[in-house]
Amino acid sequence: MNTSPVIEARDLNLTFETNDGPVQALKDVNLTINKGDFVSFIGPSGCGKTTFLRVMAALEHPTAGTITVNGMTPDEARRKRAYGYVFQAAGLYPWRTIARNIKLPLEIMGYSRADQDTRVEEVLKLVDLDGFGGKYPWQLSGGMQQRASIARALAFDADILLMDEPFGALDEIVRDHLNEQLLELWARTEKTIAFVTHSIPEAVYLSTKIVVMSPRPGRITDVIESPLPRDRPLDIRDTQAFLDVAHRVREGLRAGHSYD
Repeated sequence: MNTSPVIEARDLNLTFETNDGPVQALKDVNLTINKGDFVSFIGPSGCGKTTFLRVMAALEHPTAGTITVNGMTPDEARRKRAYGYVFQAAGLYPWRTIARNIKLPLEIMGYSRADQDTRVEEVLKLVDLDGFGGKYPWQLSGGMQQRASIARALAFDADILLMDEPFGALDEIVRDHLNEQLLELWARTEKTIAFVTHSIPEAVYLSTKIVVMSPRPGRITDVIESPLPRDRPLDIRDTQAFLDVAHRVREGLRAGHSYD
């Protein structure tokens, strides 16, 4: 697989101006994400994980340093449709069917009706929702709604998928199942994925690279290259190799708190 850089951050800083004074959300962040990587960001609440993802998506702008997405600024990458974004909540419109929710970005981008129908059919199969296009969001479980949200982000076939804690509100059984499905989807599509989570087991199970972040101001305290094979059954979580990586993540989180 081509391992060319897809996202590169160099000395990235972001400070928000608030009524109570400046708040530094990101401090001196340096990171390279290569093509085909599955990178998880983990750290305590308020450490800048989501902010960093939003910087990649041009939803926030750094106050110092640089970031490139496919060699472009995030704003240019957004205009080139370089990434799909999956939010914490599925964010489906209740008055639209699942198929019409998935079509929404395609309608905005001006795809033909025939192309929209073809793409919706393809992505529904990708997320195992074939046959559910005519249903409304309220007729689907929470896990199915999140799969529909992922399908919407995949509909225009962006190379990069940015995922902000998409399974955080789901119960553990559903979450495990969606983790398995997400790995299968990643293997089939070879997307580059940046994934925010609060769960150590989820980060270790999914990722080729785990980025551990400290409390605000958000810094990277460790970047762990996973030694696990790309083909990962759920029971890999019982192996010593998995437990060793989880232990290193836990130690990195503790080290981050020592900055306080």
